Amino acid sequence: MEKYLKPTRFIDCDSPSIQQKSKDLTKEQEDNIEKAKSLFYFVRDEIKYNMYLPKALPENFIASKILSRGKGYCVQKAVLLVALARATGIPAGLGFARIRNNLLPEKVIKWLGTNIFPTHGYAELYLTGKWVKATAAFDLKMCKANRIIPVEFDGKNDAIFYSHNRDGKLHIEYLQEVGRYYDDLPLDKLWNMMAQYFGRPLTDYKDNDIKMGRYGK
Repeated sequence: MEKYLKPTRFIDCDSPSIQQKSKDLTKEQEDNIEKAKSLFYFVRDEIKYNMYLPKALPENFIASKILSRGKGYCVQKAVLLVALARATGIPAGLGFARIRNNLLPEKVIKWLGTNIFPTHGYAELYLTGKWVKATAAFDLKMCKANRIIPVEFDGKNDAIFYSHNRDGKLHIEYLQEVGRYYDDLPLDKLWNMMAQYFGRPLTDYKDNDIKMGRYGK
């Protein structure tokens, strides 16, 4: 478990801001499950989901920068949750899955050229002797506005997207696990996988192109 507690290039759990935030969020708790729940709900709801944030530079994925920005998409929010967990003494890593979002707006599908996200990211926390998935991507405000069932986390069971929304419509399909138990963000691998779906390497696009959605096939 040692490597899942150490700081890395992207998971800078030793940074002052990450250390302080983890202490502030868990200062009233002694049990790791309760600590993990506090961290999860902070990342889920206080770090707003935004899929259009810059992704073309490595510094956009550093946990302390994500914390200061206050927003991120699934991979960035997972990196932050892992960093906060490690700062609290909870072993944590990253996992990735290929998913299909059946309720993606048409304009987004047009931009992407697909409704498949090849590198959806989530955190994995080691609690009570086992790994537990923690998907803190969609914040509560976004869920309420879009009829999405928010992911809940009890520290004992995998917390992943629900398959249907509040109206019973098919929402998220998990197509394939593409990697688990990473002690740091495998950014080059993610970029290469995204290039298969978005036409060319993500690093070829300027951040403004990504913000404006100009990265489809």
